[in-house]
Amino acid sequence: MENFSQHPTQILLLAFLAITFLQSGIDKILDWNGNMGWLKGHFSKTFLKSLVPMLLAIVLILECAVGIMGVVGIFEFFSNGQSSTAFSTAVLSCVTLLLLLFGQRVAKDYDGARTIVIYFVPAIILLFLVQ
Repeated sequence: MENFSQHPTQILLLAFLAITFLQSGIDKILDWNGNMGWLKGHFSKTFLKSLVPMLLAIVLILECAVGIMGVVGIFEFFSNGQSSTAFSTAVLSCVTLLLLLFGQRVAKDYDGARTIVIYFVPAIILLFLVQ
């Protein structure tokens, strides 16, 4: 617990990102067709409409990678009091969220874009703390 008391903010932010991205990735795996159907409708009037299957796969891979990296980062902090993975987790989570934000803006879903910003703030804070 000594390592937790030295890095509680980083560990809790990694936990937040791990939960957020793993849940989202698992949801995409378990309900691929539902997600695909919703996204095809969401992007039906945009230049991204023909790219939805590929983009969903890319987002799935990124979300699962960020979630797994977040868990690894937590274990690193607990085991040796530092985490080389935390920085990569923060950067990749920011990139993933920016891609999602771009999609929401293209689809003119401004409420959805605003929601993504809520997730972006903790990712940026983690990046600031571990850089």
